[in-house]
Amino acid sequence: MDDRYFDQLSSHLAQKIYAGPKGAIRLAVLTRDLQEWLAELPARPLRILDVGAGLGHISAWLAAQGHQVTVSEPASEMLTAAEQRLQAAGTPATAYWPLPLQELPAQGQTFDLVICHAVLEWLAAPHQALHHLRALLNPQGALSLAFYNRDALIYRNLIKGQFRKLERQQLAGVGQRGLTPQHPLDPREVQQWASQAGLHKQQASGIRVFYDYMPPHWQQQASSEDLIREELIYSRHPAYQHLGRYLHWWLRAQ
Repeated sequence: MDDRYFDQLSSHLAQKIYAGPKGAIRLAVLTRDLQEWLAELPARPLRILDVGAGLGHISAWLAAQGHQVTVSEPASEMLTAAEQRLQAAGTPATAYWPLPLQELPAQGQTFDLVICHAVLEWLAAPHQALHHLRALLNPQGALSLAFYNRDALIYRNLIKGQFRKLERQQLAGVGQRGLTPQHPLDPREVQQWASQAGLHKQQASGIRVFYDYMPPHWQQQASSEDLIREELIYSRHPAYQHLGRYLHWWLRAQ
């Protein structure tokens, strides 16, 4: 299995995720978390690397806060879209790197903060990625890591009664246009990989802890404002945060 990039899928991703509540919830949780967690880092402006930046939503938000952002995205169509987003906002990035994660340490730069959201689950060898990310951090740096939660996918299949699918371990996404990740990640394995790479988890939130489990007719009836408010509340609730379709972790160098 090779790494999966999103060439020729930017419009599909924008429509499928960011045009509706899924993307709105995701951005609301991520930006709330970062707004709070960035206070731990003393340097201002921060030197930030956004790995696999996609359409540039988080890069643009961070650049608007006055930070020096380097955007890295191996899919050329995505990188162009990210650059256009930052240029339109009047906060262009410091640099745009058309590089995969594995090639980033060779650039010889380190950062106060590394962003890596929804990347690991598309890699053939996600366990190696944590070592690459650690190499990109300054000694007191932090990693904002968001990844596709295998536990949530299993739970959703249980709710739907797809027991045979679970028995066959048919959890990975298939096809070249599907947006279900090819490698759903076990949080316990990710934590082990992080520890082996010299990273310690200090904070955590769940992303979409209940929205993805709602029947479609209830999803359609709920307002975006209500959904985002409740997702923000329950994203850190100890009973529910682990059900997030994605998990967002704040990791510091040990």
